[in-house]
Amino acid sequence: MPRVSVAEAKSHFSELIAKSAHSHERFVITRRDKPVAALVSIEDLKIIEQHQERQGLAAAASSWPDFEEVATPLTDLEALRREGGSGRDVSF
Repeated sequence: MPRVSVAEAKSHFSELIAKSAHSHERFVITRRDKPVAALVSIEDLKIIEQHQERQGLAAAASSWPDFEEVATPLTDLEALRREGGSGRDVSF
């Protein structure tokens, strides 16, 4: 991911937004060479948020008394998503 200083980000903000939105480029914004923020497209942000929600479900489920019973199905579901599995048709 390209690193961009705060000063450079300020002076090229519109250009960085366009690259992020249209080319899905991601930028790390730095201050004194330390990362302080990131610029990502809305689509990438949605992917990040979906991942966090899935992680949240797994964390909550792992605290259940009989979690082992659902651990394998959750792992299988995550593997199917990564592999692009279409699942089964549940339409009426």
